[in-house]
Amino acid sequence: MHSSPKVLRIALGERILVIAGPGDITREQADAIVNAANSSLLGGGGVDGAIHRAGGPEILEACKQIVARIGRLPAGQAVATPAGLLSARYVIHTVGPIWSGGNRGEAETLASCHRESIRIADESQLTSIAFPAISTGAYGYPVDQASRIAVSSAAAALEKATHVREIRFVLFDSPTWGHYANAARALGKPEE
Repeated sequence: MHSSPKVLRIALGERILVIAGPGDITREQADAIVNAANSSLLGGGGVDGAIHRAGGPEILEACKQIVARIGRLPAGQAVATPAGLLSARYVIHTVGPIWSGGNRGEAETLASCHRESIRIADESQLTSIAFPAISTGAYGYPVDQASRIAVSSAAAALEKATHVREIRFVLFDSPTWGHYANAARALGKPEE
């Protein structure tokens, strides 16, 4: 049973960082939602499976075309597809790192997921993007560490973006929301 959703907004100049949850990223009204994909881009469990199920076959077909062109997507990289039946206009697929203790470049790869996703959204002249908690599910990244990396790298990329004005983290449960909210509070004073 989910508790009632909470929303934390942090103003970063004229841009905004939103931490929301518990929530369902497939229902977000953002220009793009980010899929925590696996490198095959063919769907899977967790957020990946939910996005493919909710978005319909158009997403999978677009992913197959990308894989035919570039092969498997390396961790830390991102690609965009249409969003199919979702409210968003695009799905940006990124492959997070598998947690191996923290000494195999996991932090840099996770930061790259956020930077690359925001770069693609900005190049597409999108104004809003929504992220899940990348790598914190089946890939085993500790949420307390992942939240700090995700929020700080997304905020830094937002600062440099030309078009993107709002980044949302849409988190599945209350404990995850708490970690991301704490990471966001370190960046600035929440809006009332």
